[in-house]
Amino acid sequence: MKKTLAALALALSATAALADYPEKPVEVIVGYSAGGGTDVMARTVAQFLEKELGDGASVVVKNMPGAGGQIGFTEVAEAAPDGYTLGTFNLPAALALTKDRATDYGVDSYTYLANFVEDPNTITVAASSKFQTLDELIEAAKADPGAITLGLSSLGGNDHFGANMMAEASGAEFTLVPFKGASNARTAIMGAHVAAGTMTLGQTTGFPDELRVLAVLADERSPFRPDVPTAKELGYDVQMSSLRGIVAPAGMDEAVAEKLRAALTAVNATPEFQAMMEEQGNPIAFMVGDEFAATAAKQDGIATQIWAETPWK
Repeated sequence: MKKTLAALALALSATAALADYPEKPVEVIVGYSAGGGTDVMARTVAQFLEKELGDGASVVVKNMPGAGGQIGFTEVAEAAPDGYTLGTFNLPAALALTKDRATDYGVDSYTYLANFVEDPNTITVAASSKFQTLDELIEAAKADPGAITLGLSSLGGNDHFGANMMAEASGAEFTLVPFKGASNARTAIMGAHVAAGTMTLGQTTGFPDELRVLAVLADERSPFRPDVPTAKELGYDVQMSSLRGIVAPAGMDEAVAEKLRAALTAVNATPEFQAMMEEQGNPIAFMVGDEFAATAAKQDGIATQIWAETPWK
């Protein structure tokens, strides 16, 4: 009887705590500077999450840039799993960092709440390029191995992984040319300083007269560019993208985690939120809980394999 009463008391206490959550501001850590794509997503989610949590809830975004996002990812992993510290999580970038350096976090360091954005990678050339199709580019790379240069925003991220996967799927050999950031890579592609490049579809937006997107590395055509075929439909089974979601530290009470997942699911279902994300050029690919965790594990496996085969540092 005493054990039953104790269990009942514990259950009632947990229920009361959940009913009161959140009792103080919820902080969302962004491992990048203000104004970037991840920061914009976080601030958009935060304003709608406040409404869904209700009762005057406050959700505050805190930027902690540095070390390619590592500072922010570490801050979240090491925080108390009480629901008051959340963070943005970028795939594959966050887990790629764990391969080329010592980190205080890994794929199992988080409670996976919800992913909002999936910006697929592309194979893109300058609008003035002689390559009109992906097959033409692949044929040229096969005819003269290493002669076709492929620009990337950096090594050890979705651009790099997409390029490696494209080479493996097609049997072509490219020479990879990393730059310091997506804008530098895009400038090099537009100026034909490299033969082609891989960047996310969102990074090609606004440059229809300067860039020609040959293929999207996704399962389905993007509603943002329905005229562009996927690599898969062209015969190359390659999918790579930049994902942006919200996580919490591992070990979070399941009731609090489920309340947050339910609130984030409601955020995604809000027409105003959907409209804002579309206006920002953020392609939504909503995943919640186990599906998000499984995607992270898959991305971790891809990063591990590429690091083993072609380490980038």
